[in-house]
Amino acid sequence: MPDSQPPRLLARTLSIVERAGNALPEPATLFAILAGAVLLASGLAQAVGLAVEHPATGETIAAVSLLNLAGFQKIVQEMVHVFVNFHPLGVVIVCLLGIAVAERTGLIGAAVRALVLSTPRSWVTPIVVFAGVMSNLGADVGYVLLIPLAATIFHAVGRHPLAGLAAGFAGVSGGFSANLLISAIDVILAGLTTEAANLIDPDYSVTGLANYYFIFISTFIVTFVGTWVTHRVVEPRLGNYGGNVEPEPLTPLGAEEKRGLIYTAVFFIISAVIIVWGVMPADGFLRNPAYPDDVMRALPFSYLVPFLFVLGFGSGFAYGIGAKTIKSDKDIVGAMNDAMGTLGAYLVLAFFASQFIAFFNWTNLGLIFAVKGAGALQAIGLDQWPIPMMIGLVILAAIINMVVGSASAKWALIAPIFVPMFMLLGFSPELVQAAYRVGDSVTNIITPRMAYFPLIITFARKYDKDMGMGTI
Repeated sequence: MPDSQPPRLLARTLSIVERAGNALPEPATLFAILAGAVLLASGLAQAVGLAVEHPATGETIAAVSLLNLAGFQKIVQEMVHVFVNFHPLGVVIVCLLGIAVAERTGLIGAAVRALVLSTPRSWVTPIVVFAGVMSNLGADVGYVLLIPLAATIFHAVGRHPLAGLAAGFAGVSGGFSANLLISAIDVILAGLTTEAANLIDPDYSVTGLANYYFIFISTFIVTFVGTWVTHRVVEPRLGNYGGNVEPEPLTPLGAEEKRGLIYTAVFFIISAVIIVWGVMPADGFLRNPAYPDDVMRALPFSYLVPFLFVLGFGSGFAYGIGAKTIKSDKDIVGAMNDAMGTLGAYLVLAFFASQFIAFFNWTNLGLIFAVKGAGALQAIGLDQWPIPMMIGLVILAAIINMVVGSASAKWALIAPIFVPMFMLLGFSPELVQAAYRVGDSVTNIITPRMAYFPLIITFARKYDKDMGMGTI
């Protein structure tokens, strides 16, 4: 629970940010306006001949205008394709179909009650933030599953559900570069860093373990800071929840509910055995045969969304059989139908967000900005001052995150500039990579290029239909 009011200066600052943000148009309208702004900017950028040289390939990256016949035709021809292939859209729909079964059968409610009843109230926040950080092992699972679940848990213990949503969001997105284990992003970034380092030392190699100490310690720092900010800043500002969404009743689990959870546990154990059986052997049926000797790249990260659907559907079905909450197939199909009905607002947001992001990619404006920003740091002579330069890299990564969404895409652009520069100054590529990850990670929760931002707004509006972007 909140301990006290936040400092007055901080409270006033946050109030200004919130009022300004909530004065913005509807999120869908805002994304449409941003898309229009990109169109205008692309025309101006091409007219003045804006272009840069890709630091890794030497290829010229020129601004591409969409304010011409070719641009109009591309927008019209690709509109449906862009929306249908918007990455979060498929992830959200497929995952929610499985989660809907788990929710309708009562599994999620029973699991929340079991967790809350067995956990001291003071530990709820750090558990939520920590789980958000660890969920990065499963790529996008945290956005779809953990964040709404965090709101449900907070609501169940009498705390503001939006505080739980914020704590989960901080862990999942703000803690993107923290974890106790190595994930796919560690391997991807290490490969890009190796290529950049080879410009100076052809034999230099960076492994996926390069930043392990950093991400390990960061897990506890993010958990602590996320907990402190939730208690001291977020909850005092939100106050008591006065909406009409009823919390999960904290009654002890009945015999049928306990049996349902046992059936669910058995299902998870069987699923875990199958996954280990398919992953651990070198010729496992779930491994990518293209990388027989590279365990991390051979892991089935592309299977995560189908796995989540199967786990959600299967665990919900197992619970429903054990708890006798499934009477027929109509219960299962009805749950999926209801889940799709709640996605209407998200689909509207996703349509305009997908067009905005596509326009930005087509115009090359984000890539040009990244290279120009890196060049600006060099031009002002910071390369002669390593510590300010390192701080500049963190800030640059944070700023670039506003216009380029992918962590690996940003690093592919600026690594060939900064890694060799710092190597010549006596700093290791691993340190440079860690500095970049700081700036990239901490701004994930405020960048409009974060593809799951519309989904967060949709989750928040379950509890407050007038929720604005400023409050988020």
